[in-house]
Amino acid sequence: MLVVQKYGGTSVRDVQRIQNVARRAIDYKKRGTDVIVVVSAMSGETDRLLSLAQNIAKFPDLRETDVLISTGEQVTSALLAISLIEMGYKAISLLADQIRIISDSTYGFARIASIEEKAVRAKLDEGNIIIVPGFQGVDESGSITTLGRGGSDTTAVALAAGLKADLCEIYTDVDGVYTTDPNICEKARRLDRISYEEMLEMASLGAKVLQIRSVELAQKYNVPILVKSSLIGEGRGTLVCKEERDMMEKVVISGITYNKNEAKITVSRVPDKPGIASKIFTALSEASIVVDMIVQNVSHDGFNDITFTVVKTDARKAFTITKAIGESIGAKVAVDEDMAKVSIVGIGMRSHSGVASKMFSVLAAEGINIQLISTSEIKISCVIESKYGELAVRALHTNFGLDAEDVTEEA
Repeated sequence: MLVVQKYGGTSVRDVQRIQNVARRAIDYKKRGTDVIVVVSAMSGETDRLLSLAQNIAKFPDLRETDVLISTGEQVTSALLAISLIEMGYKAISLLADQIRIISDSTYGFARIASIEEKAVRAKLDEGNIIIVPGFQGVDESGSITTLGRGGSDTTAVALAAGLKADLCEIYTDVDGVYTTDPNICEKARRLDRISYEEMLEMASLGAKVLQIRSVELAQKYNVPILVKSSLIGEGRGTLVCKEERDMMEKVVISGITYNKNEAKITVSRVPDKPGIASKIFTALSEASIVVDMIVQNVSHDGFNDITFTVVKTDARKAFTITKAIGESIGAKVAVDEDMAKVSIVGIGMRSHSGVASKMFSVLAAEGINIQLISTSEIKISCVIESKYGELAVRALHTNFGLDAEDVTEEA
């Protein structure tokens, strides 16, 4: 049996916690399980390294920045290997160029193209516990690349897929995936299991337990992921896996997500002519502004209203760009930065009717006005005023039957 384990920054933030990781890997080895451990940089280290570069240059060279920040994970992997060896076990750290984790050359946000498993297999056959620094690859020219924030999750899943591991365990500071943020709703409960599709939706909507790309990769190669805590004992965690029929039929809604980092831009009296919307959204795209929800009203007297959302940090920039275009076509532009997005997610929506009407009724009963709506096959999102965000989460959580029956026991 082969298990790939990944430990995040809080799990390896000091030598004591690194030694705890070593003991956990040894427990698996004692059971006869081969272990590959993927580690993040110690908590705060990547930010520290980035700040050093930014003290020298406002916009540091991307290639050299990747060389710099990849060292955080290398430090952790070496310290873990040293710990394991000191405890009497064979261990070796292997960097991306030694394994040959091949990526493209998009520095800062590279994507893995392939993994050569020969070197890893050889070291496993020698009885080693393998430690791999996450977050990094190497391009065809031999240059170090990094995979973007949260990239260690992707490294772990990619290794599990490439080596056909039986399980990929992601250890973090929470003990699994919850029905919603426990900081907002005290009755949130841990899920025993969630489908890849649901996890992808929740991750894209703001749940930060897993990186989106790692879930996409796991779904593509059918790698089961077990999300667990490295800080509060073993626990059962949450299994992220392939959807099963009984999951769809028993559970309508699996989780509620909430994102208060939303801004709404409305363009009024847009001439109803081909190419106008393209002009607006092409300009935003060229400015690297990601647009989320878009609604266009029915034309009246030859004019439309277009409303869309962006992340709050892009609101001023998006408003400036859109206003300039609006003035050129005689439209008015307004921005509201006090927005939030609340969403319900569940594969059970495919086989149950009335989910949308129930969501809207719950919000209406709380006096919450819905300003924008978007849907997918297993998700419904509503943009509302941010002051109502947490109230909406708690109301939806209760009304869709997600509250823990015994909060004390669950905790």
